[in-house]
Amino acid sequence: MEWWVTLGGTLALLLGLFLTGVPIFVAFLIVNVGGVLLLMGPSGFGMFTNSVFETATTSSLATIALFILMGELLFRSGTIDVVFDSVDKLVGRLKGRQYLLSVSLSTILGALSGSALGVSAMMARTLYRTMVGRGYDGRLSCGTILAGASLAPIIPPSLLVIIIGTLANVSIAKLLLAGLLPGLLLAAVFAAYALFRVHLNPDLAPPDTGGASVVSFREKLRAALRLGPFSVIMFSVMGFILLGIATPSEAAATGVAGTLLTAAYYRKLNWRMVWNSLVSAAGISSMILLIMASSAMFSQLLAFTGTTTNLVEFVAALDLPGPVMLFVLMLVPFLLCMFIDQIALLLILIPIYQPILTSYGFDPIWFWTLMLINVTIGGMTPPFGYTMFAFKGGAGSDISINAIYRASWPFVGLFVLTLILLAALPGLVLFLPAML
Repeated sequence: MEWWVTLGGTLALLLGLFLTGVPIFVAFLIVNVGGVLLLMGPSGFGMFTNSVFETATTSSLATIALFILMGELLFRSGTIDVVFDSVDKLVGRLKGRQYLLSVSLSTILGALSGSALGVSAMMARTLYRTMVGRGYDGRLSCGTILAGASLAPIIPPSLLVIIIGTLANVSIAKLLLAGLLPGLLLAAVFAAYALFRVHLNPDLAPPDTGGASVVSFREKLRAALRLGPFSVIMFSVMGFILLGIATPSEAAATGVAGTLLTAAYYRKLNWRMVWNSLVSAAGISSMILLIMASSAMFSQLLAFTGTTTNLVEFVAALDLPGPVMLFVLMLVPFLLCMFIDQIALLLILIPIYQPILTSYGFDPIWFWTLMLINVTIGGMTPPFGYTMFAFKGGAGSDISINAIYRASWPFVGLFVLTLILLAALPGLVLFLPAML
């Protein structure tokens, strides 16, 4: 059978299974078991078992469980309310300030939890309703929240970075750092866009701050001090990695410890909250581990059939210039992420893309950071962006799904423009990783 038939048929089967709503790991399991039986017969299940065991015992994957636990503790303890109130005071009485507040809060919460879904739903339930009630434009409010929440997988700590680093065999620490500057740049772009829109059309924001009193310097100082414990959490995760003190797994563990101490400091720590966080984190982590184990076997089957080698030879024969090939490699996930889950797509593309990167000499840290941003855009791109559905679930009947679609498109455009800038200026991505 021709390699392109094998590759096309396998991908079509996987995508078809995804679209039917079958769990991701079940879809991979069906393809893997069928492939083993077809290619090697029952004797091939020995390789299947070894592949699952090797992936399941990879020590770096412990970071995923720890980051998930950190996010669960932050949300369930209610300590996020402290961040909300403090950032609100620090922003001040700037016209259109809650647009800036929504981007700032979403960025901070995403960095602490790594969950675009959780941030989007929570902000829809809280800040969105407050903004609309105070006279802010509903569409622009929705757009800033969606855009800010979508930064969660980019700004470390990030589960997607750990998955990419593990499967692509590149430094997880460098990938985590590579997303920091692009994530902050995107946040600044979103905030500047919202304030520029308000400047052009003052009706997008109320004429005042909704009756809020002027925040004194002492109150701002107190708000900044209240953010201190969260700064400790961020430093315990990223600071230790940057200084070379801890590995990503060790830094994630210190992040969990810092989160527990923060909850205790604000008198929000109790055994029931911790137990519920542990149970939820264990369930989510187990599902991700099953998916990755199945994906590893899928990549081995591609290599066994010679599909990977033939694909590289085919791409090399095209002799496309580097920029054109980069465009093609980015266009595929941009389109597909409108319809399928970003983790599922990464698990498919990483084993296919990896040898192409080698043949073209693309820097892996730079390329996979661009890919991370690219697939993140899919979470807020109509018609099936899961971040939008999470926002709809949190906002309920306050906004229609069509209005959410219209709100997301301008920020999708800003994402794409920034992605082009990062592709043209690799130094923005590689500056921090080079410090390690």
